[in-house]
Amino acid sequence: MTTATTGQAAVDAATPHNTKGDVYASFDVEDFPVPAGRAEEWRFISLRRIRGLHNGKFAEAVEQDVRVDVPASAAGAVTVETLDKGDERLGRAGAPTDRVAAQAWTSMTSATYIDVAKNEVVSEPIAVTVTGRGEGVTSFGATVVNVADGAEAIVSVRYLGTGTHADNLEFVVGDNARLTVIVDAAWDKGAVHLSGQHVLLGRDATLRYNAATFGGDVVRMVPRVKFTGPGGDAELLGVYFADDGQYFENRLLVDHSFPNCRSNVMYKGALQADPASDQPDAHTTWVGDVLIRAEAQGTDTYEVNRNLVLTEGARADSIPNLEIQTGEIAGAGHAATVGRFDDEQVFYLMARGIPESEARRLIIRGFFSEVINRIPVESIREELEQRVTDELESVHA
Repeated sequence: MTTATTGQAAVDAATPHNTKGDVYASFDVEDFPVPAGRAEEWRFISLRRIRGLHNGKFAEAVEQDVRVDVPASAAGAVTVETLDKGDERLGRAGAPTDRVAAQAWTSMTSATYIDVAKNEVVSEPIAVTVTGRGEGVTSFGATVVNVADGAEAIVSVRYLGTGTHADNLEFVVGDNARLTVIVDAAWDKGAVHLSGQHVLLGRDATLRYNAATFGGDVVRMVPRVKFTGPGGDAELLGVYFADDGQYFENRLLVDHSFPNCRSNVMYKGALQADPASDQPDAHTTWVGDVLIRAEAQGTDTYEVNRNLVLTEGARADSIPNLEIQTGEIAGAGHAATVGRFDDEQVFYLMARGIPESEARRLIIRGFFSEVINRIPVESIREELEQRVTDELESVHA
């Protein structure tokens, strides 16, 4: 495997491209130039903080530490394999579109492959746990989830521990299949993680993607969704909460190339910092790209990103982009906000005897609940709600 395209002519990594969906893609890190901070896709992140992942100057490369737990009720419906890097079942959803993701493909020696058999329904989560390898090494890996035609599954991908890690996640959802995925960056302090993610969505298939980022020093997720037939339905939801010294980036693309597909994107984040701290400012970046190609008539799409800045010394960048090549669509829109509390809401609660600090906590919990409540796994919902509560306990006055 060397390059992959999206149905358009391939272009060199350093040349202009037709759309955000036609960027150069390759599994070979040497096909990409070393990025500079001026490049659009890298201009928000501090390259010196990602420990050489972008230029090959990283610590010793090792395989990722990954464990897959399949529920007993899914015996016979789910198979888990370790595949060599050249296996044809890998890379079907798309090749890396940036140098770090390509570095992960180049440096790994095997990938974890999870297959859900045709027409099987797996109602309990398949749990994938990736644990950081600690200091002094850099871990690389890939995890592929294949949901065959007519099947349904829930997959939880959780990152724990600390270290430097780069990986690729791949989700192939067959015709009339349904996948719910929760990607949870629950890293400890000191972790650096960059993740390239590709989703291939079949005819009348359904994706419910949920991302949560609370831990780690630098975390960057880049999901890209591509439809391969009409009738697909993709929902991408995300929550993040950044403190002093943390940088979180969510940079996504939904590529509509078939008629009568739907997508909905909603990410919500909060930031808090201590202006007197010597750590880097709390910083989040959200870039949401939706492409509606000329042949994607009847598309219905909307994306929104909301950010609450709770203290001084915090910065949120929010950039929604719509690229529409046909006027024959059901609807398309986007919205983005970066702001502080609604003082009227605080006043309303205080007028009913609720102390100001508690009023603020209630508002923030409500702010996140719109996203968290859509996660179908109760234990994960409860854990994320607790993380929000824990974050709020440390809000600086």
